[in-house]
Amino acid sequence: MNPKAVLFDAYGTLFDVYSVGLLAEQLFPGHGDRLSQLWRDKQIDYTRLLTLSGRYRPFWDVTRDGLRFAALRLGLPLDAMAEDRLMNQYRHLSAFPENAGVLAELKKRRVCTGILSNGDPEMLAVAVKSAGFEGLLDPVISVHGVQRFKTDAAAYALGPQALGLAAREILFVSSNGWDAIGATWFGYTTLWVNRAGAPLEQLGTEPTRTGSSLRDVLDFFPIP
Repeated sequence: MNPKAVLFDAYGTLFDVYSVGLLAEQLFPGHGDRLSQLWRDKQIDYTRLLTLSGRYRPFWDVTRDGLRFAALRLGLPLDAMAEDRLMNQYRHLSAFPENAGVLAELKKRRVCTGILSNGDPEMLAVAVKSAGFEGLLDPVISVHGVQRFKTDAAAYALGPQALGLAAREILFVSSNGWDAIGATWFGYTTLWVNRAGAPLEQLGTEPTRTGSSLRDVLDFFPIP
Protein backbone atom coordinates (compact mmCIF):
# COMPACT_ATOMS: atom_id res chain seq x y z
CA MET A 1 0.00 0.00 0.00
CA ASN A 2 1.35 3.41 -0.96
CA PRO A 3 1.40 5.88 1.95
CA LYS A 4 -0.96 8.85 1.86
CA ALA A 5 1.23 11.37 3.69
CA VAL A 6 4.80 11.83 4.88
CA LEU A 7 6.22 13.04 8.19
CA PHE A 8 9.85 14.01 8.48
CA ASP A 9 12.08 13.99 11.49
CA ALA A 10 13.64 17.45 11.71
CA TYR A 11 17.06 17.34 13.36
CA GLY A 12 19.48 15.25 11.36
CA THR A 13 16.97 14.63 8.56
CA LEU A 14 15.85 18.03 7.29
CA PHE A 15 18.41 20.08 9.21
CA ASP A 16 22.10 19.22 9.51
CA VAL A 17 22.84 19.11 13.23
CA TYR A 18 26.57 18.98 12.52
CA SER A 19 26.55 22.26 10.61
CA VAL A 20 27.19 23.90 13.99
CA GLY A 21 30.67 22.43 13.70
CA LEU A 22 31.79 25.33 11.47
CA LEU A 23 31.12 27.90 14.17
CA ALA A 24 32.42 25.54 16.85
CA GLU A 25 35.70 25.29 14.93
CA GLN A 26 35.98 29.07 14.80
CA LEU A 27 35.43 29.32 18.53
CA PHE A 28 37.56 26.31 19.48
CA PRO A 29 40.11 25.59 16.71
CA GLY A 30 40.82 21.90 16.31
CA HIS A 31 37.76 20.86 18.32
CA GLY A 32 34.79 21.83 16.14
CA ASP A 33 33.89 18.39 14.77
CA ARG A 34 34.37 16.62 18.08
CA LEU A 35 32.32 19.21 19.94
CA SER A 36 29.42 19.01 17.49
CA GLN A 37 29.40 15.20 17.60
CA LEU A 38 29.58 14.93 21.36
CA TRP A 39 26.97 17.67 21.73
CA ARG A 40 24.55 15.74 19.54
CA ASP A 41 25.22 12.42 21.25
CA LYS A 42 24.63 13.87 24.70
CA GLN A 43 21.53 15.72 23.55
CA ILE A 44 19.95 12.43 22.46
CA ASP A 45 21.19 10.62 25.57
CA TYR A 46 19.44 13.22 27.71
CA THR A 47 16.13 12.89 25.83
CA ARG A 48 16.13 9.17 26.55
CA LEU A 49 17.11 9.54 30.18
CA LEU A 50 14.47 12.20 30.81
CA THR A 51 11.72 10.22 29.11
CA LEU A 52 12.58 7.00 30.94
CA SER A 53 12.64 8.90 34.23
CA GLY A 54 9.48 10.90 33.61
CA ARG A 55 11.38 14.18 33.99
CA TYR A 56 10.64 16.13 30.83
CA ARG A 57 12.61 19.25 29.91
CA PRO A 58 12.01 21.24 26.71
CA PHE A 59 14.29 20.28 23.84
CA TRP A 60 15.88 23.73 23.82
CA ASP A 61 16.97 23.23 27.42
CA VAL A 62 18.18 19.70 26.67
CA THR A 63 20.19 21.04 23.74
CA ARG A 64 21.87 23.62 25.98
CA ASP A 65 22.56 20.96 28.62
CA GLY A 66 24.19 18.76 26.00
CA LEU A 67 26.41 21.61 24.82
CA ARG A 68 27.56 22.38 28.33
CA PHE A 69 28.41 18.74 28.99
CA ALA A 70 30.31 18.41 25.71
CA ALA A 71 32.40 21.49 26.47
CA LEU A 72 33.20 20.23 29.96
CA ARG A 73 34.07 16.78 28.63
CA LEU A 74 36.49 18.27 26.09
CA GLY A 75 37.88 20.83 28.54
CA LEU A 76 36.80 23.79 26.40
CA PRO A 77 36.28 27.26 27.95
CA LEU A 78 32.61 27.78 27.05
CA ASP A 79 31.75 31.26 28.28
CA ALA A 80 28.28 32.82 28.09
CA MET A 81 28.99 34.57 24.78
CA ALA A 82 30.24 31.41 23.04
CA GLU A 83 27.33 29.41 24.42
CA ASP A 84 24.79 31.92 23.14
CA ARG A 85 26.41 32.00 19.70
CA LEU A 86 26.35 28.23 19.38
CA MET A 87 22.78 27.98 20.62
CA ASN A 88 21.67 30.66 18.17
CA GLN A 89 23.38 28.74 15.41
CA TYR A 90 21.36 25.69 16.41
CA ARG A 91 18.20 27.68 15.74
CA HIS A 92 19.36 28.23 12.16
CA LEU A 93 20.85 24.89 11.16
CA SER A 94 21.69 24.37 7.50
CA ALA A 95 19.26 22.27 5.50
CA PHE A 96 20.56 19.43 3.36
CA PRO A 97 20.91 20.59 -0.26
CA GLU A 98 18.34 18.28 -1.84
CA ASN A 99 15.58 18.99 0.65
CA ALA A 100 13.96 22.08 -0.87
CA GLY A 101 13.58 20.40 -4.25
CA VAL A 102 12.12 17.24 -2.75
CA LEU A 103 9.61 19.16 -0.63
CA ALA A 104 8.57 21.26 -3.61
CA GLU A 105 8.10 18.15 -5.74
CA LEU A 106 5.99 16.48 -3.05
CA LYS A 107 3.78 19.56 -2.92
CA LYS A 108 3.48 19.45 -6.71
CA ARG A 109 2.35 15.83 -6.38
CA ARG A 110 -0.20 16.94 -3.77
CA VAL A 111 1.33 14.90 -0.97
CA CYS A 112 0.68 16.03 2.61
CA THR A 113 4.11 16.67 4.15
CA GLY A 114 4.81 17.54 7.77
CA ILE A 115 7.29 17.25 10.62
CA LEU A 116 7.22 15.10 13.74
CA SER A 117 10.11 16.17 15.95
CA ASN A 118 11.55 16.28 19.43
CA GLY A 119 12.05 19.99 18.91
CA ASP A 120 10.06 22.64 20.74
CA PRO A 121 7.39 24.44 18.66
CA GLU A 122 9.39 27.69 18.65
CA MET A 123 12.61 25.94 17.65
CA LEU A 124 10.88 24.22 14.76
CA ALA A 125 9.15 27.38 13.57
CA VAL A 126 12.46 29.25 13.41
CA ALA A 127 14.26 26.36 11.69
CA VAL A 128 11.53 25.95 9.05
CA LYS A 129 11.47 29.70 8.32
CA SER A 130 15.26 29.97 8.26
CA ALA A 131 15.48 27.13 5.73
CA GLY A 132 12.81 28.66 3.49
CA PHE A 133 10.44 25.72 3.99
CA GLU A 134 7.37 27.74 4.97
CA GLY A 135 4.37 26.56 2.99
CA LEU A 136 5.99 23.18 2.34
CA LEU A 137 5.48 21.51 5.72
CA ASP A 138 2.12 21.25 7.46
CA PRO A 139 1.55 20.09 10.14
CA VAL A 140 4.69 20.76 12.17
CA ILE A 141 4.26 18.50 15.20
CA SER A 142 6.31 18.78 18.38
CA VAL A 143 6.46 16.17 21.13
CA HIS A 144 6.22 19.06 23.60
CA GLY A 145 2.49 18.44 23.84
CA VAL A 146 2.93 14.99 25.38
CA GLN A 147 6.28 15.70 27.07
CA ARG A 148 7.73 12.40 25.90
CA PHE A 149 10.62 12.21 23.46
CA LYS A 150 11.00 9.70 20.65
CA THR A 151 11.15 6.69 20.70
CA ASP A 152 8.28 6.74 23.21
CA ALA A 153 5.00 5.55 21.67
CA ALA A 154 3.21 8.68 22.88
CA ALA A 155 5.50 10.78 20.68
CA TYR A 156 4.91 8.72 17.55
CA ALA A 157 1.15 8.62 18.20
CA LEU A 158 0.99 12.35 17.52
CA GLY A 159 1.35 11.76 13.79
CA PRO A 160 -1.74 9.60 13.20
CA GLN A 161 -3.71 11.84 15.56
CA ALA A 162 -2.83 14.97 13.61
CA LEU A 163 -3.34 13.49 10.14
CA GLY A 164 -6.35 11.29 10.82
CA LEU A 165 -4.60 8.33 9.22
CA ALA A 166 -3.41 4.95 10.42
CA ALA A 167 0.32 4.82 11.12
CA ARG A 168 0.91 2.41 8.23
CA GLU A 169 -0.63 4.99 5.85
CA ILE A 170 2.05 7.54 6.82
CA LEU A 171 5.64 7.44 5.61
CA PHE A 172 7.94 8.43 8.46
CA VAL A 173 11.36 9.59 7.27
CA SER A 174 14.44 9.88 9.47
CA SER A 175 18.19 9.95 9.04
CA ASN A 176 18.56 8.67 12.59
CA GLY A 177 18.64 4.88 12.52
CA TRP A 178 17.22 4.57 16.03
CA ASP A 179 14.33 6.87 15.08
CA ALA A 180 13.51 4.89 11.94
CA ILE A 181 13.44 1.71 14.02
CA GLY A 182 11.26 3.30 16.69
CA ALA A 183 8.77 4.48 14.08
CA THR A 184 8.76 1.03 12.49
CA TRP A 185 7.96 -0.53 15.84
CA PHE A 186 5.07 1.90 16.23
CA GLY A 187 3.62 0.85 12.88
CA TYR A 188 4.64 3.55 10.40
CA THR A 189 5.84 2.85 6.90
CA THR A 190 9.44 4.02 7.23
CA LEU A 191 12.38 5.29 5.24
CA TRP A 192 15.80 5.48 6.83
CA VAL A 193 17.88 8.09 4.99
CA ASN A 194 21.29 6.64 5.71
CA ARG A 195 23.49 9.47 4.44
CA ALA A 196 26.51 8.31 6.43
CA GLY A 197 26.46 4.67 5.31
CA ALA A 198 26.03 3.53 8.92
CA PRO A 199 25.27 -0.08 9.84
CA LEU A 200 21.69 -1.03 10.64
CA GLU A 201 20.78 -0.97 14.32
CA GLN A 202 20.98 -4.60 15.55
CA LEU A 203 17.52 -4.79 17.12
CA GLY A 204 15.81 -7.42 14.98
CA THR A 205 13.85 -4.80 12.99
CA GLU A 206 14.46 -3.07 9.68
CA PRO A 207 12.86 0.07 8.23
CA THR A 208 10.51 -0.45 5.32
CA ARG A 209 13.21 0.92 3.03
CA THR A 210 16.67 2.43 3.31
CA GLY A 211 17.94 5.23 1.09
CA SER A 212 20.87 7.62 0.88
CA SER A 213 19.16 10.99 0.43
CA LEU A 214 15.78 12.64 0.83
CA ARG A 215 15.18 12.10 -2.87
CA ASP A 216 14.34 8.47 -2.07
CA VAL A 217 11.07 9.71 -0.54
CA LEU A 218 9.76 10.41 -4.04
CA ASP A 219 9.77 6.70 -4.87
CA PHE A 220 6.89 6.22 -2.43
CA PHE A 221 4.73 8.79 -4.23
CA PRO A 222 4.76 8.10 -7.98
CA ILE A 223 3.47 10.76 -10.34
CA PRO A 224 -0.23 10.05 -11.04
